[in-house]
Amino acid sequence: MNLTLAFIGYGNVGQGLTEILKDKKELLEHRYNFSFKIVAIADKAMGSVFHEKGLDPGQLLDIVRNKSKLTSYPGAATGWNSYQTIENCNADVIIEITPTDINSGEPATSHIKNALNAGRHVITTNKGPSALHHKEIVNLAAENSVHYFYEGTVMSGTPLFKTAEEGLAGTEILGIRGIFNGTTNFILSSMENGMSYQDALQRAQQLGYAESDPAADVEGWDVAAKLLILANVMMGSSLRLEDISVTGIKDFKETYIVEAKDEGRRWKLIGEISRHNGGLVASVSPQKLDTKDPLNHILYTDNAVTFQTDIMGPVTLIGAGAGRKETGFSILSDLLEMHRLTETHKNN
Repeated sequence: MNLTLAFIGYGNVGQGLTEILKDKKELLEHRYNFSFKIVAIADKAMGSVFHEKGLDPGQLLDIVRNKSKLTSYPGAATGWNSYQTIENCNADVIIEITPTDINSGEPATSHIKNALNAGRHVITTNKGPSALHHKEIVNLAAENSVHYFYEGTVMSGTPLFKTAEEGLAGTEILGIRGIFNGTTNFILSSMENGMSYQDALQRAQQLGYAESDPAADVEGWDVAAKLLILANVMMGSSLRLEDISVTGIKDFKETYIVEAKDEGRRWKLIGEISRHNGGLVASVSPQKLDTKDPLNHILYTDNAVTFQTDIMGPVTLIGAGAGRKETGFSILSDLLEMHRLTETHKNN
């Protein structure tokens, strides 16, 4: 089956996915009978490009590497904004990967709603829409008989949602606790090796793990957004951002790290959700963990989550929490799931 794809946003994640699709093209066709065409891209900084018969992934990546505009792609239509791209292109799937705005969820939420109303499937790694408007978006997808996937919104390419929905099917999730931010975990791990907070942050920025404005990460709001998604998707809640107690690691002191090491413990920025008096309580805070805690051993950009379940007890999943290809893989995973569901529907 051939899926046609349009990218809204073309930063690291979109480029990482393009690399994967290019490199894995033959394997995807042979193993999964899956083929694709990228027909459109709209990016605020790099411009937009559309070609009904498809854009060559290698050429797209060459343009980006040469720091050229997408509008330089030969023989393609240009000049559409993101909404015109969604409306006018011939894509089956809109891949929404613009930067996250956790306060408003825009423009990603409007992109997604427009795509669903146009009868197009949507895959996103953007936390804002699912954190703030998940139920509304899921209902809109159902009304238009299309799919909405969001695996990459939490823990990058590590299959958190698929593990919970499929691997833990039949259990009740009583609580969720984890390390959900690769930037802060990198900073804390680096500080254990003698770096100051500022030096560790600067190193994270140099390596592309932290944004030039790292506030959402180091103040804990990125984790809070992910907790909202987990609470509302997996645990049937209607939590809001203001319901979450949030403390980050901004200006964390080296003395805190030294004291914890002397105690045989280690600082981690922990996001957790628990059931209390018939509702949910969620918080983000730095915690000192001892060596018996599986989250103690998660270093640098890795993430981990422990699901507390009624049947299996605690189940811990560990994997990549950041990275262009890692997050790009989450979109590939959703594409293959979409392909499977579409094929099953077609054969029934």
